[in-house]
Amino acid sequence: MSTQINLTWHKKGVQECKRGIRSKGQSELPFSPDRRRQKHLLEDSTMRVCTRRRSRTLRFWLLIVFLCLHLLVVSLVLSIYHTSCEHHSYPDIQTSISFSIQNTSASTSTMAAAGSDTQEVEMDGTAGDLAKLEALYSHPLYNLPTPPLADGDWLLRVRTKKKEEERSAQQWLSANEDGYDPILWNASAETHPPWLRFHLGISRWQMYQHKDPNLSVLTQQMASHRIVSAVQKSGGTQLKLVMSFPNYGQALFKPMKQERHEETNANLYYFSDFERHNAEIAAFHLDRILGFRRMPPVVGRLINVLKQIKDITTDHKLVTTFFTSPVGNACFYGQCSYYCSTEHAICGRPLKIEGSMAAMLPDPSLAPRRSWRSPWRRSYSRSKLAQWETESNYCDSIKKMPPYDRGTRLVDLIDMSILDFLMSNMDRHHYETFEKFGNDTFLIHLDNGRAFGRHSKDEPSILAPLVQCCRVRRSTLLRLRLLSLQSYRMSDVMRASLSQDPLAVVAPLLTEQHLSALDRRLETVLQTIQDCLQQHQHHSDVIYDDITDYHGA
Repeated sequence: MSTQINLTWHKKGVQECKRGIRSKGQSELPFSPDRRRQKHLLEDSTMRVCTRRRSRTLRFWLLIVFLCLHLLVVSLVLSIYHTSCEHHSYPDIQTSISFSIQNTSASTSTMAAAGSDTQEVEMDGTAGDLAKLEALYSHPLYNLPTPPLADGDWLLRVRTKKKEEERSAQQWLSANEDGYDPILWNASAETHPPWLRFHLGISRWQMYQHKDPNLSVLTQQMASHRIVSAVQKSGGTQLKLVMSFPNYGQALFKPMKQERHEETNANLYYFSDFERHNAEIAAFHLDRILGFRRMPPVVGRLINVLKQIKDITTDHKLVTTFFTSPVGNACFYGQCSYYCSTEHAICGRPLKIEGSMAAMLPDPSLAPRRSWRSPWRRSYSRSKLAQWETESNYCDSIKKMPPYDRGTRLVDLIDMSILDFLMSNMDRHHYETFEKFGNDTFLIHLDNGRAFGRHSKDEPSILAPLVQCCRVRRSTLLRLRLLSLQSYRMSDVMRASLSQDPLAVVAPLLTEQHLSALDRRLETVLQTIQDCLQQHQHHSDVIYDDITDYHGA
């Protein structure tokens, strides 16, 4: 039908065109005796003119269609670009949890047929991982009996003399300021805030006990309590803030600098890498899973750049670094050696940023710490190698040097190298201990922000202390073997542990690639220990038995 209409319209148009031109030609052509020849010329001219007019009309309409299509494509691209560049605004953690639950229930009711199987699989996986984590922490290797501690084995003790208590209370009260809670503490632990209970729980051998009920209370406080002060911490190569709470507790805040899915640039040297907030959080969980408990508690938190930093800080130098980005985000960069500039600013989305909150250790005036240069420290040079990188028997000389010639210092250092290898941390140049305990104490695992940078590559040189010394704690070896089993697989228990952090509502703190890398690297550590056992005739030369009362395999 449409074809007939088009043909009719076409014929009609041609006829009208011929009629118009013919009449025009007849009126304009001069008289000629050969009328037939003139008639043919007129018809040819008429057809050429009509063809040209039709061609121009067709080109005109094609141009209009092309422009319309072009405008449609441009509008579609702009709408997609606008959606992808939309600023993320983080809701509060409580709001996020509520919103997530509401969305889950809504989607379940509207898409039950399509999504029920997937949700059940995810729920089963999460529940299974949590069950593995609970089973791990209930295993006898994590509940070994510990000998009673003497008074000298505790880092801090509460004064018992009444006059000293009164004098101490007066000193605290004199420092009371607006925004802080009144002090109502006494010798009873029930009156102490969580941060003080954490300080009083530090002993010669560990930062906190395995089943310390105060641990969850402390992390919850750091993740949710009101912040009354925020100042930049002096020293260090990258930006860090000290956050204070109304109960006089403090936490070290490291802001987010890199997305979770991003890997460290392969062309970047280890000493130029970013410090990642999720690495600090994940390192704490890994340290606990390994049974070390030598790291201060760390938890994730969302911070309002303006209300919780700029508006309450007394750090005038920090205030001068705040600005608004071209897209309206609140930003600041502070003052430090690396990445403190407008090009590497910390920006909210538009106001909130993620960060890690690490519990502060007791003030050095109360509990001095000693910093030790690691024997396996890297050269921190683009061209030079460290001594241990060129001498295969390097450990023989280290074993003869104090404090590595006695006690547990050497195996403690090897524990730390295993931890660093699992999370790919190449930035372990120093470590610290509490001076009160001398050389017979644990190593404090601080500053882990450069861990978990690359999941696609393992760095075998981090294991140099284990490879060169062939020495390891029996408790460490047994736990590593346990974590290699399917029922306690490291990636699964790590995933479950990290899921309990508040920032897990926003996104998983470690990607699946990083979790898989943990399993791969664990196999490397176990194989390295097995190689050491084959190289030495007596297992006692390799295994340091620190759990003589444990008779498990």
